[in-house]
Amino acid sequence: MATGATDRHKKKLPERISEIRGKRSQRQFARELGVFQQNVHRYESGTTPHADFLITLALKENISLDWLLLGRGRMRRSR
Repeated sequence: MATGATDRHKKKLPERISEIRGKRSQRQFARELGVFQQNVHRYESGTTPHADFLITLALKENISLDWLLLGRGRMRRSR
């Protein structure tokens, strides 16, 4: 069962995914990640993403998982 803190973090995840996508269309973003556009739409609408998607997103976009999941630290990972 999710706690209040978990729920708060989960509610921010769609905003962070949208921020990573930036001005790219959902279709273009999905192609670059190798997923269906419908998945990107669902995740930006509040459906909890699969771990595979989150890992792919973090690796391909150089995103910190701490920032993506918890909003902690910097968005981009140090190289």
